[in-house]
Amino acid sequence: MGRAYQNRKESIAKTATAKSKVYSKYGREIYVVAKSGGTDPDANLSLRGLIDRARKDQVPAHVIANALEKASGVGGEDYVPARYEGFGPGNCMVIVECLTDNANRTIGDVRNCFTKSKAKLGAPGSVSHMFDHCAIFGFAGDDEDSVLEALMEADVDVTDVECENGNITVFAPHTEYAKTKQALLDAFSDIEFAIDEIQFVPQTSMEIPADDLPMMERLLTMLEDCDDVQQVYHNAVF
Repeated sequence: MGRAYQNRKESIAKTATAKSKVYSKYGREIYVVAKSGGTDPDANLSLRGLIDRARKDQVPAHVIANALEKASGVGGEDYVPARYEGFGPGNCMVIVECLTDNANRTIGDVRNCFTKSKAKLGAPGSVSHMFDHCAIFGFAGDDEDSVLEALMEADVDVTDVECENGNITVFAPHTEYAKTKQALLDAFSDIEFAIDEIQFVPQTSMEIPADDLPMMERLLTMLEDCDDVQQVYHNAVF
């Protein structure tokens, strides 16, 4: 693909409050993935990858266990995905992914972030057509040909395989996530994923004008502070 894919605001847990928000976001996502695909990580590869990421981000075991327990039927919470699209400062494109148990509250919170940052919410599909919804796997290696061959033998509809500085990155359609991961696990028994997730990757990027930069930072910070927001993707470069 020849483009950066980590184009989003990363959560940095510097305080107890920030850590709590990170834990809450992981808890919700684990709950939804486990409820839709089963609570057994060995049978639900999406769940296994999510739990691995949570552990790397030092999410406590009890947070993970509680989310799995709720997904098994204990507790009355019911979170559903919600996605909002719009145009940020400098007219960059923004996608906001949420998990919510109250859609009216969530859209109100997200709209408030956009309004106070001189940004504008758009209709569904207004910007997502300019992003690729990709499954992305990154791991140590330098033989991209063997990786591509293994994926082709497994009949994976791989989009691209890149190799840079001793690291290989595999891109595939998000619908091929489980198939791609299983093919890599089968072909390389000692593989350890540094990246294992589904992202929206912008097809083009744009540099934010200096005058718009403070508002872009404000938008990302406000969205990060929203309890229902899980991920924010954009095509801004700054």
